[in-house]
Amino acid sequence: MDFSTIRNLITRYCTGEESWVDSRTVYIGHKVPPPGTEAYIPQRFPDNRVVSSKYTFWNFIPKNLFEQFRRIANFYFLIIFLVQLIIDTPTSPMTSGLPLFFVITVTAIKQGYEDWIRHKADNAVNQCPVHVIQHGKVVRKQSQKLQVGDIVQVKEDETFPCDLILLSTSREDGTCFVTTASLDGESSHKTYYAVQDTKAFNTAEEVDTLHATIECEQPQPDLYKFVGRINIYLDRDEPIARPLGSENLLLRGATLKNTEYIHAVAIYTGMETKMALNYQSKSQKRSAVEKSMNAYLIVYLGILISKALINTVLKYVWQANPNRDEPWYNQKTETERQRHVLIRAFTDFLAFMVLFNYIIPVSMYVTVEMQKFLGSYFILWDDDMFDEELGEGPLVNTSDLNEELGQVEYVFTDKTGTLTENNMELRECCVDGNVYVPHAICNGQILPGAAGMDMIDSSPGVDGKEREELFFRALCLCHTVQVKEEETVDGIKRGIHQGKSTSFYISSSPDEVALVEGMKRLGFTYLRLKNSHMEILNREDEMERFELLEVLNFDSVRRRMSVIVKSSSGEYYLFCKGADSSIFPRVVSGKVEQVRARVEHNAVEGLRTLCVAYKKLTHEEYDQTCRLLNSAKLALQDRDKKLAEAYDVIEKDFILLGATAVEDRLQDKAADTIESLHKAGMKVWVLTGDKMETAAATCYASKLFHRNTQILELTTKRTEEQSLHDVLFDLSRTVLRQHGSMTRDIFSGLSGDYQDYGLIIDGATLSAVLKPTQDVTSNGGNYKEIFLEICRNCSAVLCCRMAPLQKAQIVKLIKASKEHPITLAIGDGANDVSMILEAHVGIGIMGKEGRQAARNSDYAITKFKHLKKMLLVHGHYYYIRIAELVQYFFYKPLYDTAYLTLYNISFTSLPILLYSLMEQHINMDILKRDPSLYRDIAKNSLLRWPTFIYWTLLGVFDAMVFFFGAFFLFDNTTFTSNGQMFGNWTFGTLVFTVLVFTVTLKLALDTHYWTWINHFVIWGSLLFYVIFSLLWGGIIWPFLNYQRMYYVFMQMLSSGPAWLSIILLIIVSLLPDVVKKVLCRALCPTTTERIQRMRADRIFERVETNIRDSLLDGIQNTTEA
Repeated sequence: MDFSTIRNLITRYCTGEESWVDSRTVYIGHKVPPPGTEAYIPQRFPDNRVVSSKYTFWNFIPKNLFEQFRRIANFYFLIIFLVQLIIDTPTSPMTSGLPLFFVITVTAIKQGYEDWIRHKADNAVNQCPVHVIQHGKVVRKQSQKLQVGDIVQVKEDETFPCDLILLSTSREDGTCFVTTASLDGESSHKTYYAVQDTKAFNTAEEVDTLHATIECEQPQPDLYKFVGRINIYLDRDEPIARPLGSENLLLRGATLKNTEYIHAVAIYTGMETKMALNYQSKSQKRSAVEKSMNAYLIVYLGILISKALINTVLKYVWQANPNRDEPWYNQKTETERQRHVLIRAFTDFLAFMVLFNYIIPVSMYVTVEMQKFLGSYFILWDDDMFDEELGEGPLVNTSDLNEELGQVEYVFTDKTGTLTENNMELRECCVDGNVYVPHAICNGQILPGAAGMDMIDSSPGVDGKEREELFFRALCLCHTVQVKEEETVDGIKRGIHQGKSTSFYISSSPDEVALVEGMKRLGFTYLRLKNSHMEILNREDEMERFELLEVLNFDSVRRRMSVIVKSSSGEYYLFCKGADSSIFPRVVSGKVEQVRARVEHNAVEGLRTLCVAYKKLTHEEYDQTCRLLNSAKLALQDRDKKLAEAYDVIEKDFILLGATAVEDRLQDKAADTIESLHKAGMKVWVLTGDKMETAAATCYASKLFHRNTQILELTTKRTEEQSLHDVLFDLSRTVLRQHGSMTRDIFSGLSGDYQDYGLIIDGATLSAVLKPTQDVTSNGGNYKEIFLEICRNCSAVLCCRMAPLQKAQIVKLIKASKEHPITLAIGDGANDVSMILEAHVGIGIMGKEGRQAARNSDYAITKFKHLKKMLLVHGHYYYIRIAELVQYFFYKPLYDTAYLTLYNISFTSLPILLYSLMEQHINMDILKRDPSLYRDIAKNSLLRWPTFIYWTLLGVFDAMVFFFGAFFLFDNTTFTSNGQMFGNWTFGTLVFTVLVFTVTLKLALDTHYWTWINHFVIWGSLLFYVIFSLLWGGIIWPFLNYQRMYYVFMQMLSSGPAWLSIILLIIVSLLPDVVKKVLCRALCPTTTERIQRMRADRIFERVETNIRDSLLDGIQNTTEA
């Protein structure tokens, strides 16, 4: 027995060796490795079945019921229903059971239908045919039967069925082109590379002979990170080990393009693929209105319990008198007499709970859900928010936060692609102080009309000419741009000009395309990458070939990328381009000051700048570099860290060549949108990864900062001169010197007599601010609180050099501040997803950086300018409507079973539902024109406690008017037309009739926007009540055991005093609300009410003018006659 094998296994799997804890071994083609190499340990992996559905046929009912009854309101009504079934209660179980059944059934049908759609989508994917190589032949099987280790053949335009490692392609260089639109929305073609030692296995028979294993990390959701190693067993004892990275990994959902076929091995399948891991459920967001509803529900529950308790006590006080304990018509049974008094008291308490439980409206929740779901379609149907260029409109990913759009206090926005177009164009490049403008210079010649441009062309000497051409070559070589010779669109070939093939550039980075196209206009054309050689065409139309040896990819930490190439003359070059902050410290020679001055000038102009540098390598230095890179690439653990250390050693001692400036134009109406948000009382923060100067220029252009804004800097440069503690306290004294203890919120509505402040902070300083400190004075609080105090007194804040996680930290910091403001985050890229998920409301822009932001957001729009209408119009309407709906349900808080059941469902719910969908208290054009109207609804103003108490007291007043008004009006015995007396059921029917008419007419008085639908529903619901009452009491229904309401409604209508009482009680009930509104509008009207009054006056004047003109025309016609 081979004890070394056992020892290796123990070392790997039992002693916790770090290298093997989080890895898996995949046997390609399920082939056992050659004897003596390593032990074959079969591992169990999931199949390729994808499950996005929530339920199955067997668990739908129990699982759905469990989830629905986790909601406190549903659980409460279930308890009430069970109490009605178990004990003798004054009302039938149907009164709470039927509405509860209706709510549960509607919700279950909705969720079941949505899950059925998911099941259909899953089946379509799982049963899709794929081609697998088995025993040297291509075999078809269903996607769900694919296993880890299977070798898959994918053809052009097919989608990858699982996560694959690329082995070989139909292209000689072992590359393939892929689009990842379904993953991140990027339609650009990305290049992926086959393993060098397997790219020659092109046929099914050849691939089937491959003996290899793959060791890689366990599944994790990061789309752009992969660490692995392939061991290839040839005719030798030791296998060949090659590194695997994200450039070798083909993700499920991506599509093969411009490549005839590929062969790849499955490594992650089913729910372990990166795409499946990225579709985890997001945290549930709850709106401020929903929180208010729950708080009000608890108050009403407290009132209900108090009423039941008081009535239980009063009952036993009443029954303390023996003469009242057992009246002749309700004598107790022997069992009831022997029951313990506490049990009897508890039973009576539950009976009173059931009797009064209608103050908590069961139908409110289903009405609110319907209102949110149906109301979300108004955003989808908005033609103003439809983008003709993209052919798309807005998306609503969740309707639970509609009203939150009307409560936003802080807006956090990305810059690139959100405020700007992310449509890059090279404006200029600077080489040793000489400036070249692509539109003005072509092939070294100044073009007509360029004389007035800010341009330097000092005709550099021979040395300068060489460095100039080296700069252009560097930009033609240092990139990851792909070249398509031609592209057929609708039968027309693109990329063919005058019968000659021209390049058509594609890249995942628009900056790189702008740079390569700019070089083309300056005379250096990048042609293609062929057989690991990059080909460029110089100004003399001569082709130059450079062998591409290594690519040091860009990352957000280094903020630079490099390539190592070998010229046809055998010289080794390392070209590097990146941010000025990452290039200048690594430069040892070159005209640094001239280039730095130009970079700073362009940054102030709002242009995106990059610096370009190079160094020559000897053959020995290149070999050392290769060894360093290969050692880092082969590491399974901490590969990124080791690569970063290797890059740090390699990328130094540069010679500076020059810099580029790329323009990213401001989006249409971005400045107008930000100005409107400011007028609406919102604070706008820009969170970006760009450098401070570029971001600040964009902020001025977008009117986030104004020329009179005093800029406060909290940056690394300043904290190097002073301690962070001193800088923070200086800024705090500056902003509080004028404002005192008041925040800018108070000053925002005043005239512009106060100093306007803007704050700029960078990522490094923010990290220091958020880090807990001990050296702060006891009376000064910690850095975080001082920072928040400064921000509260600034009109706008710019956070630059931000990492994605820092963006989310900023949003979380503001959310957790003592005011607990409502936040909104908007962005267009994958780096904005974290802040979009963190904010109360997340909005994604369907832009050029992909669709990850749009997919992870609550709402998605096509342009930043649409945010104005979404908040100022849709958000305003949503909040007004649902606030009225919630108040109305708590306002209209016992009687016959059918009436109790239908009261909240039919008689009064449909009118308020239509109101909450269609009400427009102010015309939408006025809302867009006057953003200050948004302030009237800020901070949940319509659902504050004073407003809730007013509606509750109004409900109590109306209830007292209904009952005691009817009681005193009919205090003396009242006879109907046939001489009969009014009984309890007739009295109750009268009170209920007054109730239905009052709550419906109150809604009619609150309606400002009348359509035929409103008229039909409001007056139709009253008519339905009358017809239902006539039918319910006018027919003997055979399915009822007893019919207490028989002929009651007709008997009431036959009495003249009853008609008079109904009219009188309705008027008295509505009077206080009418008087209150008249007084408030006259004495202290809101901005909204003033505009409503002006609009009404204009309408009245128009009508008056029309009547006067009609009268004058009539008099004139009479005179002429």
